[in-house]
Amino acid sequence: MMWGNGYNMAWGWPVGLLMLVAVILLVVWIVMSFAGGTDRGVSRGGSRAGRGEGERSQARQILDDRFAKGELNETEYRERLKVLEG
Repeated sequence: MMWGNGYNMAWGWPVGLLMLVAVILLVVWIVMSFAGGTDRGVSRGGSRAGRGEGERSQARQILDDRFAKGELNETEYRERLKVLEG
């Protein structure tokens, strides 16, 4: 006698459930990747920064990166740094 037409039907629903969970996790991962991750306004120090403080630190980071890449010389860097701090 053939039970289940030769297939092991007992594993059908757990595998289907695992596939559903895997697809949901894949969609969540893709959305998080395109949304920029889980960083929600937390500054480097681990505390939430005020609006002005966060903008200044981001501008300072961009300025530092441009100086490190060699896009700015030391004089330009110091002038722009004074503008940011002043």
